Amino acid sequence: MSLSEEEQRQAPLFEALAKYVKTEKTPFHTPGHKQGKGIDAELKRLVGQEIFKFDLTVLEETDCLFHPIGAIREAQELAAQAYGADKSYFLINGSTGGNLAMLLGVLFPGDKVIVPRNAHKSVLAGLILTGAIPIYVSPGIDEERGFVKNVTAETIEKVLKEHPDIRGVFISSPTYQGISADLLGIVKFMHQYHKIVMVDQAHGPHFHFHPDLPISAMDAEADICVESTHKIISGLTQSAMLHIKGERIDLRDLENILLIIQSTSPSYLLMISLDLARRQMATQGKELLDKIIALSNRAREEINHLDGLYCLQPCDVTPFSLDPTKLTVFVKELGLTGFKASRILDHQYHIQPEMADIDSLLFLITIGDEEQDLKKLITGLKNLGEKHRENNNHLYRINCSLPKSYPPLKLSPREAFFAKYKTIPLSEAIGEISTEIFSVYPPGIPVIAPGEEITKEAVEYLQMMERGGATMVGPSDQNGGMVRVVA
Repeated sequence: MSLSEEEQRQAPLFEALAKYVKTEKTPFHTPGHKQGKGIDAELKRLVGQEIFKFDLTVLEETDCLFHPIGAIREAQELAAQAYGADKSYFLINGSTGGNLAMLLGVLFPGDKVIVPRNAHKSVLAGLILTGAIPIYVSPGIDEERGFVKNVTAETIEKVLKEHPDIRGVFISSPTYQGISADLLGIVKFMHQYHKIVMVDQAHGPHFHFHPDLPISAMDAEADICVESTHKIISGLTQSAMLHIKGERIDLRDLENILLIIQSTSPSYLLMISLDLARRQMATQGKELLDKIIALSNRAREEINHLDGLYCLQPCDVTPFSLDPTKLTVFVKELGLTGFKASRILDHQYHIQPEMADIDSLLFLITIGDEEQDLKKLITGLKNLGEKHRENNNHLYRINCSLPKSYPPLKLSPREAFFAKYKTIPLSEAIGEISTEIFSVYPPGIPVIAPGEEITKEAVEYLQMMERGGATMVGPSDQNGGMVRVVA
């Protein structure tokens, strides 16, 4: 066993906290529940008290996230080694915090940056905060089924040649459905022009640990990327990591931003879950991923033998690559919307998809899944097809032209967000400039963004999705469908 393999068996932050809670000290510091003694009795009966002992604050023994000199520093160094990075940072505000850190740590007001138009809404938040100017690029679309693929390396290269003064590119890879861009190609030509490559790899924290998965951002030599450790692998919800490679990122700028955007009371429960998830993947990752890749591939094959259902396959996303642990199942041939199919599976068969949209469902296969879980999924989907078909000839269908003709950008996101506004009904807003983000959740990809002209197609899409059962973030019944536009 090499020295690095032996080191990866350690979990310095977890070990430091485990040692501390055994000392039986009398705390006169936050949090107020004092290692679980003050926690509500009903909650303690449900989950026990031991876990709350690890909910600590910054102490000599526990180290400090913003000036790590002990266990946290060691844990982050092991994370960098495990993920193939030069430097890694623990995040306690999910990949949303990581996206903000990337953009604020790299971009200056007025900088141009290439951004896929299907990026997460946290990317728009970063653009608003930085004052950077996005050069939006549209992703490829599957015309037959209407799903969004990813942006091609050729598209990025073309835009770079049209805008040679850009600061860098922001790539979302993989997408929510697990569709990954050609990071090797993108990084290669961007670095030829000395541009920075930022990657939102929230849904790919497992990529580095198995050869049958799409290439990870760090292995592709991207400059900076964020990963949600709570997706697919075993971090607690809201835990993530930020990885750096090479010398293009100013670490002092980045660390100053992390001081600003992260809580000064970071959760040690989240941080020890990052430490332990790293150890688990570094020492058992290949074996754990072997299992779930095999389960996923078998499930995909079985689903595609069920009448009326179709599960997305690698050949469907060419020229991109597909993460096999994501199962996107189309249900439109059953006469159901994805939203209705999700409710049926949840309420009648106790199966909870990750996401539903107009005509598909998304299921995540993770290291926590076993063969019996996949059997239950297949049985539920079989019952869905046999017992819940509807003769519905008026399905809500995604307007495939929308991602090809996103609303035109008239002002920078920051200018529009802080502009004087007027409030009008969404139905009367066509031709106006939005000051708000309107998105469908999940996955939270903006349909209309600040600074964009509100088009008829975008309004119809939002209205269609709301009728179909989607959760709207932006115009909703809560504000009577009233929207804010630039005055």
